[in-house]
Amino acid sequence: MMDAIKAMKRGNREAQQEMLGPGFHSFNKLHQSKKTYTRKVKHKGNKNEE
Repeated sequence: MMDAIKAMKRGNREAQQEMLGPGFHSFNKLHQSKKTYTRKVKHKGNKNEE
């Protein structure tokens, strides 16, 4: 019974790696609010050019 469970987990992991690629991929990310403050340039927009 335990061997069957291990084989299923291994098969699921291999299928997941084929779909998403190697490495860690989180499935439970929280949605970040648009109102969350960030200093990153890519999130600032072009408010000064108006």
